[in-house]
Amino acid sequence: MPIRTASAQWQGNLTDGSGTVRTGKGGLQGNYSFRSRFEEGEGTNPEELIAAAHSGCFSMAFSKALADAGFNPVSVNTTASLHFDKTDAGMTVTRIDLDTVGDVPGIDAAQFQKLAEAAKDNCPISRLLSPAAQITLAARLAG
Repeated sequence: MPIRTASAQWQGNLTDGSGTVRTGKGGLQGNYSFRSRFEEGEGTNPEELIAAAHSGCFSMAFSKALADAGFNPVSVNTTASLHFDKTDAGMTVTRIDLDTVGDVPGIDAAQFQKLAEAAKDNCPISRLLSPAAQITLAARLAG
């Protein structure tokens, strides 16, 4: 299996400095700063990138679970909302809320929910994050 890489460069001190992050193949690149991470400043941040990775991984895992069950999804759209909270241990990712909408012809709501939960539990990024962070899921059919 391939090894995935990303890099970051930071210049300056924590509060006044700034940096850039870049995925290994250059598909994503963004600026980040203290303000973009801990306030509402422009740019990205590590937690936002984790949320992007989780929503992408879950959407693919769910699409596979649907196909394996005999359903051909038209689309799976997922938003991951990452909660970054101050705890006794310091700033911590405490919870990620996945919100997904699937356009899946021929599936009923119960089967859709069952497959969505299985995908949440088995997505590699969920497995990475779930020991330390709670992961919730809201899944609904489009339409």
